Amino acid sequence: MTLTASYEHCRRLNARHGRSFYLATLLLPAWKRRHVHALYGFARHVDDIVDECGSTGAAGRAAALDGITARLDACLAGEIPEDPVLPAFAHTVRSFGVERDDIDAFLGSMRADLTVTRYDTYEDLLAYMEGSAAAIGLMMLPVLETVPGAGRLAREPARELGRAFQLTNFLRDVAEDLARGRVYLPLEDLAKFGVDEADLAARSSTRGLRDLVAFEAGRARDHYRRALAGVELLAPSSRPCIRAAVELYGGILGRIAAAGHEVLEARARVPRRRRAAIFARHLVAASAAGRAERRVPSGSA
Repeated sequence: MTLTASYEHCRRLNARHGRSFYLATLLLPAWKRRHVHALYGFARHVDDIVDECGSTGAAGRAAALDGITARLDACLAGEIPEDPVLPAFAHTVRSFGVERDDIDAFLGSMRADLTVTRYDTYEDLLAYMEGSAAAIGLMMLPVLETVPGAGRLAREPARELGRAFQLTNFLRDVAEDLARGRVYLPLEDLAKFGVDEADLAARSSTRGLRDLVAFEAGRARDHYRRALAGVELLAPSSRPCIRAAVELYGGILGRIAAAGHEVLEARARVPRRRRAAIFARHLVAASAAGRAERRVPSGSA
């Protein structure tokens, strides 16, 4: 697969599976956008290996994960792999100096999904999200760029944004995750609110479950608030994208609240008209910032 075709494949993955985030990426300059799609495409590709290779069992999924890790190593060493995602991802990694530790942290959390299906405490869940979510925020940071001297300061807000997005997804996807045999709501929190896993399996929306979802949504909003402190540290051309992404994902929490924190009957979605309004509100600022920069880093071809 050519590099151009690989980037296009990653773009299509983002458009198909991450509609809210994809819409936000359209506010980025084109040269940044394709690299963000490459990072998303890699994360989605690996996540699909863990989630969708159902008939192969855990051993088969582990072997598939080993395979993509080996192909990634070869690709970063200069080989051209037979893989639709890795050419674009490896090119982005090399172009922007994405840290291998962050990639390995992500792969480690994906590997944990093969065997770990429950988390006792929120601290345990945060440890998982350090790889599955915070590391993604850190991988995005070099592409989004920061204002001079702010690179180190921007790292924690980037991690917080990853956690906020991930926790939002966990709340939206309780039923979907349960169908895969996983519960990402901490077990100590289920006990605190008197929720039994049998309630989840029976799709029984008890008062305790609704209170539990409201509690976890409050945690997600705390992560969003801490992440927003880092927006001004980003390059101006990246700020509208991140602000829009926060509104779009935060909107999912709003829809969950509007449904009385019921998450088992239907998947919370931000209406298309609302998404379009958020995009339009940030478009002028994105266009102005993009025109002001008018440059393409040498590594982004």
